[in-house]
Amino acid sequence: MHFQAVIFDLDGVLCHTDQYHFAAWAALAHKLGIPFDEAAKDRLRGVSRMESLDIVLGGRKDAFTPAQKQALAEEKNAIYRGFLQGMTPADLDQEVRSVLISLRGHGFRLAVASSSKNTKLILERIGLDAFFDAVADGTQITHSKPNPEVFLLAAQLLQVKPVHALVVEDAQAGLEAAKAGGFYAAGIGPAGNSALADFHIGSFSELLQILQKQPSFPSL
Repeated sequence: MHFQAVIFDLDGVLCHTDQYHFAAWAALAHKLGIPFDEAAKDRLRGVSRMESLDIVLGGRKDAFTPAQKQALAEEKNAIYRGFLQGMTPADLDQEVRSVLISLRGHGFRLAVASSSKNTKLILERIGLDAFFDAVADGTQITHSKPNPEVFLLAAQLLQVKPVHALVVEDAQAGLEAAKAGGFYAAGIGPAGNSALADFHIGSFSELLQILQKQPSFPSL
């Protein structure tokens, strides 16, 4: 294998906004009188906003019209975006920052591929809005992960074939999307031990160890 590019999922890989998602969904659920607890977090990981809404609504999901659901999703997103405004470059882990700079210095093309429609806002808040060669997000795609559309779009924007790009994901749905698109995948966090991952990394810096094994990768 010869990697020319690395494509990163955003939330859970480059940064962590789970607590803001959870708080926003919890606020909406509380308003609707729907039970919502910590156990729901993993079920919401890596899926679209509307799919997440159905999970939160649970047995009441059919009690709302499509228009009402859209309004609820927009209300949740407004709450979430309010939380995101409090993010700063300090929310970007120094290990992540160091690895990204190293990869850039060694000539890898870098992209973010996320189903989130707030991707560009988050990147701006953590100081990475001008860093990547390409950003593919929920505003540009029709199908969320595990459909590979967002990764295929990122590869297209990078002008690289999927087989030459390594996807870094923390969610099972993301790994499924990567493999469906013909990419190699590295699992981290909750996806670190997934059988779908070609590489298993316990920390972000281990990504360098994977890429250093390529003959074309210069010594650090």
